Amino acid sequence: MRTLISAAFLPALILFTGVNYAPAQAALASTETTVKSAAKIDRPFAVGEVLTYEAKVNKILRGIGVADLTFSITDPPGADSMLITADARSKGTLLKLFRYSFIQKYDTLVDPTQFRALKTHRHDEQKDRVRDGEALFDYGERRVTYTEVDPKEPTRPPRRIASQIENKTQDLVSGVYALRLLPLAVGKTFSLTVSDSGLVYEIPVRVTAREPQNTVIGKVFCFKVEPQVFGQGRLIEKEGNMTIWITDDDKRIPVRSQINSSVGKIEIRLRSATGSK
Repeated sequence: MRTLISAAFLPALILFTGVNYAPAQAALASTETTVKSAAKIDRPFAVGEVLTYEAKVNKILRGIGVADLTFSITDPPGADSMLITADARSKGTLLKLFRYSFIQKYDTLVDPTQFRALKTHRHDEQKDRVRDGEALFDYGERRVTYTEVDPKEPTRPPRRIASQIENKTQDLVSGVYALRLLPLAVGKTFSLTVSDSGLVYEIPVRVTAREPQNTVIGKVFCFKVEPQVFGQGRLIEKEGNMTIWITDDDKRIPVRSQINSSVGKIEIRLRSATGSK
């Protein structure tokens, strides 16, 4: 059983069981608008923001709470960068009924000027399996290098993967925030370049509607955003679809995500938002 939780707000990112990653880079038509246009709007988030979510799955039982997810932004001392942390942890029925647990933590250093990933550290626990991974983004060499080790077996050789990258590349966590930077409007299509575990993907993003949502911060109008992360050659090589609702205001907060896949319907909803701009 593999988790898909951090990716729930990009492609992803990784939210529940049965995820197989694509073995090579995905392609995308160059006619689409790129994320570079995001620089035309003000940044809707700042250091100090903390967003918390709950994930539920609907399949055998209805509305099972399976995980908590937290995103936070801090200012690392002595570094000209922004640190975004995402922490996903299994809970409740997933632990008791299926005897399955996981912890996924991402620490992503971001260039605050161009808003692109600089360095990612990932800690991944799935039952007894533990992995630590680090991705370094070298824009001078246009290369991302990912190294993964097993802390339980320090003598085991590390796994390394390197790929060519574009001038503005995200990881799974910074990609969530890159979505919030886009000049969203119904009918628009964008593209995000995202690297995960050393591989690189172009992810088409469509804005398909503007509709009201009942949320913990009130009833708000949201853009309905559909990242194309499922399918052959994409981030998740399975059948399925993902939808994210992002507020149509100056905060651009992702308040809800829904994933339909072979494991059932997964719902992720905002539970609290503090320190927002």
